[in-house]
Amino acid sequence: MSPGRALRRRPSLLAAIAAAGALTLSACSGGGGQAGGGGNTNFVTGSGGISTVAKGERTEAPNIEGTALDGSSLDIADYKGKVVVLNFWGSWCGPCRAEAKHFAKVSEEMKDQGVQFVGVNTRDPQKSLAVAFEEDFGVTYPSLYDPTGKLLLRFPKGTLNPQAIPSTVVVDRQGKLAARTLAALDAEKLRKMIDPLVAEK
Repeated sequence: MSPGRALRRRPSLLAAIAAAGALTLSACSGGGGQAGGGGNTNFVTGSGGISTVAKGERTEAPNIEGTALDGSSLDIADYKGKVVVLNFWGSWCGPCRAEAKHFAKVSEEMKDQGVQFVGVNTRDPQKSLAVAFEEDFGVTYPSLYDPTGKLLLRFPKGTLNPQAIPSTVVVDRQGKLAARTLAALDAEKLRKMIDPLVAEK
């Protein structure tokens, strides 16, 4: 590679590092409901910190696929026709530990209602830490292993993108982004986020 080409590539590399760093700074934030997206985002954030988009104004979910913690291939596109609950978490994150038992409980309660939970484990340098976390909290649904956080960056800016750990994003049956929260959830708040999408015709 010539010195000129190396210099041209450096700004894009720095931009990627800065984006990852910004997400790290907001990681494990317990606050929600304050992040919006300037411009014409079409979503509304309620008092409970849950942002929603009206059915006719939703955007397509990005391509979220990769290798699960158990080594299998996982692609959320395979769940089209179901409501998909994407939970972004890390074993190092206190709020993630607080909400995990609630996600395990609600995922079992709703699996026969056309709801599929998928975790996205991020920034765990050792897969064994994430596997132990799921075992400790009785999480039975699959989780993608995303140690570098690349899947978080696939969500376009100004959409219902995950901006902290934990974040939860709900995808409707048509594969579109419908709801998001940037805070840890208990079972009641999680159901409040999912139930309206299950009820949609």
